[in-house]
Amino acid sequence: MSDTATTHAPAARDHARRERLVALVQSRLALAVLIVVTLGAGAYFPNLLAPTNIENIVTAASFLGLIVLGQSFVLIMGGLDLSVGSMLALGTVISAYTLPYGWPVALLAPAVAGALVGLIDGTLIARAKMAPFIVTLAALLGIHGIALALAKQSMDLGDAGFFGTIANGEIAGINNMIWILLIAFALGALALNRTRYGMALFAIGGNEDAARMMGVRVERIKIATYMLSGALAGLAGALLAARLNSGLPTAGEGYELQSIAAAVVGGVLLTGGVGTLTGALSGVLLLGLIQNIINQIGTLSASYQQLASGAFLLVAVIIQSLLSHRRGGE
Repeated sequence: MSDTATTHAPAARDHARRERLVALVQSRLALAVLIVVTLGAGAYFPNLLAPTNIENIVTAASFLGLIVLGQSFVLIMGGLDLSVGSMLALGTVISAYTLPYGWPVALLAPAVAGALVGLIDGTLIARAKMAPFIVTLAALLGIHGIALALAKQSMDLGDAGFFGTIANGEIAGINNMIWILLIAFALGALALNRTRYGMALFAIGGNEDAARMMGVRVERIKIATYMLSGALAGLAGALLAARLNSGLPTAGEGYELQSIAAAVVGGVLLTGGVGTLTGALSGVLLLGLIQNIINQIGTLSASYQQLASGAFLLVAVIIQSLLSHRRGGE
């Protein structure tokens, strides 16, 4: 018995060490690629690393970043939310309609509308046991139709006042949207890593039946998470309206896939149970950097941005799949 235990102990330590190493690579891969791409592209395009351009990259990526924050929570839980892009568009339109009632209403109304959409989606998924793909795809189409019906074309906000300053102003020389993005991710990381809610998300994503046996209220957590995702998408829409001084019913097209791409590139597994917000934020910035590099080249059409996003998503899924198998010892 002692000889067997002695033989198995080093193997167990090696396996645990390998799991920790793979988990570290999985969570920090996007950050490493972001640094390498930034330095490499910066050497070729001198203007890329200019402080003004870096601020522009992060500011432009901040709206997608808020959506990725909610999407990451959903993915870690083992779900999927395809309605976020359309919800952003509807959020811009709702802000345009509600701004006459004051900037707090224009800022909060889209978030509340997004939470209500998330409540419906989450209830159908958690209570009626419907597939997240089908439910959120239906929401995507329905919300898009509502946004187009409310505003067939862009709606000018006129004199937005303080509402416009929220997304266009600066604090300490840094655009407000960057501060909003960083604060949102800091709070998200705190909730994910330091609260029972975050522990429940990982438990549900890892094994829903086991989580239920541990006393996790799976249905409530699912509904709350879809509400959070919808609220963040609506808030992103409100901030985009403030940034552009317009309600845009066609805004956010493709954001549902870009949000998944950024999260997966950042190490959040599509199968659930694994992910970090540091990685997700790195994925957001990486996609923003790629789009800026394409703009720096100047001779490539906007379609190459979608091609690059798709290619990175495919590569990320392959790498994550390999790392997951390695982590599991397969």
